[in-house]
Amino acid sequence: MKKVGIVMGSDSDMEVMSKAAGVLESFGIPYEMHIYSAHRTPAETARFAEEAIGKDFGVIIAGAGMAAALAGVLAGHTVIPIIGVPLKSSVLDGVDALLSTVMMPPGIPVACVAINGSKNAAYLAAEILAVSDPELQEKLKADREKMKNTVLEKDRKLNEE
Repeated sequence: MKKVGIVMGSDSDMEVMSKAAGVLESFGIPYEMHIYSAHRTPAETARFAEEAIGKDFGVIIAGAGMAAALAGVLAGHTVIPIIGVPLKSSVLDGVDALLSTVMMPPGIPVACVAINGSKNAAYLAAEILAVSDPELQEKLKADREKMKNTVLEKDRKLNEE
């Protein structure tokens, strides 16, 4: 199975981005976490993206706040799918990061989840990898069934009262 890269612009992003790691772990998906900055470590960020295919990455999740250039810089240096996680880290409550992440030029796409939505980024990464992995597809189906049953159980308890 291909692995997922989780890249964040700062160690202050760890609280949000570690939730993606938890989801990946629950599905048995291998991953690596890194801190690279689009602005402070541009050469290292580019190198990571350029070498990702050769290092068996299948998807990269990139979390950044404010200007949120990280996902776009990574996307500019690889053809591996990039999922951007705009992080709430400024006076604009993450809206600036959201807009920066979704406004990519034609030909250099970045998928984007909600502000601080690293869990959904991991689910999307799992779905991308599952396209060619029937076992992972089954794990995702089982997880959805579990979510469904949790909601139905809450409904049952609500109506018992």
